[in-house]
Amino acid sequence: MTRQRPLPLSLCASALGAAALLSACAGRVLAPHAPLAAARPGTLQACTDLAARAALPGTVYTSVTEVPAGTVTVGGVAMAAPAHCLVQGRMNERTSPVDGQRYAIGFEMRLPAAWNGRFFYQANGGLDGVVLPALGSIGGGGPRSSALQMGFAVISSDAGHAGAMGPRFGLDPQARRDYGYTAVAQLTPMAKNLIAKAYGREPDRSYFGGCSNGGRHAMVAAVRSAGQYDGILAGDPGFNLPKAAVAQLYGAQQYAAVASARTPQGQPDLQSAFTPAEMKLVADKVLQRCDALDGLDDGIISNVQACRTRFDIQADVPTCAHGKRDGMCLSAAQKTALANVFKGARNSAGQPIYSSFPFDAGVSGANWREWKFASPPTRDAGAVAFIFSTPPLAERPPGLPFALGFDMDRDAPRIAATDGVFNESALSFMTPPDAANLSALRNRGGRVIVYHGTSDPVFSSDDTAAWYERVQAANGGDASSFARYFPVPGMNHCAGGPATDQFDMLSALVDWVELGQAPASVTASARGAGTPVPNAEVPSNWSAQRTRPLCPYPQVATYIGGDTERASSFACRPP
Repeated sequence: MTRQRPLPLSLCASALGAAALLSACAGRVLAPHAPLAAARPGTLQACTDLAARAALPGTVYTSVTEVPAGTVTVGGVAMAAPAHCLVQGRMNERTSPVDGQRYAIGFEMRLPAAWNGRFFYQANGGLDGVVLPALGSIGGGGPRSSALQMGFAVISSDAGHAGAMGPRFGLDPQARRDYGYTAVAQLTPMAKNLIAKAYGREPDRSYFGGCSNGGRHAMVAAVRSAGQYDGILAGDPGFNLPKAAVAQLYGAQQYAAVASARTPQGQPDLQSAFTPAEMKLVADKVLQRCDALDGLDDGIISNVQACRTRFDIQADVPTCAHGKRDGMCLSAAQKTALANVFKGARNSAGQPIYSSFPFDAGVSGANWREWKFASPPTRDAGAVAFIFSTPPLAERPPGLPFALGFDMDRDAPRIAATDGVFNESALSFMTPPDAANLSALRNRGGRVIVYHGTSDPVFSSDDTAAWYERVQAANGGDASSFARYFPVPGMNHCAGGPATDQFDMLSALVDWVELGQAPASVTASARGAGTPVPNAEVPSNWSAQRTRPLCPYPQVATYIGGDTERASSFACRPP
């Protein structure tokens, strides 16, 4: 597809004159920049003496060691790692004047002996709190490589608090801000100083990536740290995380109303609201209505937008006679509850609190169930109570009672509130300020790639698509010269589901930033039986390594003929 490029502002001004510039050229954006200079490789010059070489006020290096080539285990998976220098430490250790606890920003950096001249900030997910091995995810559920393997110097951090605290770090205002954005702001110059002392120069190019809360960190960095990074890679970004967490509590209330069983404590068992068989029924009915919209009935719904008008849960899913549930139908109450969740959390006046979600094939997955039914009384209740509410709701009963007692009219506005102690709201410290304004990154030649599973149960791909539409609108209707969004059909939260969820977005980003090669598509593969990290939810009738093109929104992967298991048989086309 060929697009007409907007006139550069400079040409527009010279052609029309300064007086007419604002009226005639409003909405036009700068012409795409030439690629930034490619990074130059380098060699590690120092390791064990880096603590002295890279000394900075407020920074303590607790360990600096040389690590031979081998493997590093992450999440039970052994990942290959080249010879590198491992630096561990902490920054800005302090005692909170509010809760009396000790805090510090913990980190580790891995500096490869053979360096590609690049820096990668590995943003971790969840509530942070743990310094994960700094290998650098390249995107996807089972990557076969990492940023460190590619030669990047990589940093990882706990974002300023210990995981043992759980969400209670939210009782300290500074810990909230560190979690939101200030840990990144402080670690970035420290990391670049460490790189300069290790290799004799700072990195030529700097990249930032993560998924989930890490994707949120990435989108925040695209705005708050635009001057520090050349490429941003954001996966399944929870950039409206406080709203999404409240939506999880809203969901718990919907599920509780149709739960068919009770826990030993006498509370509604959210898992019983919808059995696995019932959610498979929903997924099957969505596939029946929407699978072939992209030209092929293959278990993947690429045209999510068209499916929105084709699938109707009330009409397309059988209603149980007399409310009797047998796995082959949904009760009227179940349909209402599920429709409410997918429409998006709302208050009693019908005003939206968070985004809608698309119906997709991945709603029958284990990851979907875990986030929808197990997470609200645990992760989400704790985060809303201690981190996102002002003031914290620490005195309320925790767990499911908190989720079910959370008032969407009275309590939900607390995520936007401040007081004398907590003078920055959750919507301020957690979300990107003016999220659609990427002009600072764009104007310096930076690039952004965002990907999101369309079956993500906790952060909605609808929300990400709406964000990208705003970015487009802020750039004359076309932001594709510097920002692209890739939906991943069927993928759950960052991985899994009936999806081709193994892909390398980092290489695509580097090629775009440094070579000017904009990604027209990114090839993704399934992780069936026999692959290095299998995905148990790859359907048995798929090739174990099925490939598909991931297409930049709003294009969809459309079947054009040939082997149905190969990406080359599909083209990215307008819906």
